[in-house]
Amino acid sequence: MVQEADSTTNDTTGDRDVDPEPTGDRSPGDPGIARIKEAAAGVWSDPVLTLPNLLSVVRLAGVPLFLWLLLGPQADLLALLVLVISGATDWLDGKLARWLNQYSRIGELLDPAADRLYIVATLIAFVLRDVVPWWVAVALVGRDVVLTLCLPVLRWHGFEPPDVHYLGKAATFCLMYAFPLLLLVQNEFAFSSVVRPFAYAFTCWGGALYLWAGVLYLGQVVAAVRSARSAPR
Repeated sequence: MVQEADSTTNDTTGDRDVDPEPTGDRSPGDPGIARIKEAAAGVWSDPVLTLPNLLSVVRLAGVPLFLWLLLGPQADLLALLVLVISGATDWLDGKLARWLNQYSRIGELLDPAADRLYIVATLIAFVLRDVVPWWVAVALVGRDVVLTLCLPVLRWHGFEPPDVHYLGKAATFCLMYAFPLLLLVQNEFAFSSVVRPFAYAFTCWGGALYLWAGVLYLGQVVAAVRSARSAPR
C-alpha cells in the first residue's frame, strides 16, 4: 500500500497532512517541492552512525568485490563466500536494529539498495559468462529501473514509496538462493547434478515472482497518482 508522505521532518508517526495537488508548473515555493526537501532532510535527521547502518555499508562495499571475483579471476567459491556473508549481515542488521532500537530512515534505504545491487551485479556477471540468457537479465533489471523511476513521481504527489509486498520478499528470497546454487553448478563438483535442478527451479520461481511483484508495485503507483489527481485541490 502506498502511503502519503509525512508532512513533518522529525515526526514519522504523526498525522498525515498532504496536499494531493496534481502536477503542473512548479515554482520554488510550491508545497510539492517543499515536501520533497523536507523528506530528504528527514533522512538525515535520524542517527546515521549506527551498527546496523555500518553493516549495510559493509554489504554495499562487497558488491564491487563480488563482481570482480566473478568476472576477473572467476573465483566462484570466494564470490559465493561474499554472497553468504552479505546474506548473514542482511539478517543481522535487522536483528540489531530491533535489539538496539536503532531504526533509521537511511538504514531502510541502504538495506534494499544492497539487495538490488547484488542482484544487478550477479545478473551482469552471469550474462557475460553465459550462465543465464541476456533477456532474463534485461527483464529483471528493467523491472527495477521502472520502479526506481516511479519513486520521484510518488514523492512529487506527496506519497511514500510502496510498502514491501510479501511477493517481493519471496522473490528476493528465491533469487538469493538461486544465485549461489547457479555458481555451484558452474563447477564440476560431485554434487553438481543434484544441485542443478534446485538452482534452475529457484531461478524460475524467483524471476517470475520478481516480475509479478513489480507489476503489483506499479499498480499501487498508478492508483496513488490517480487518487492524487482526482482529489479536490
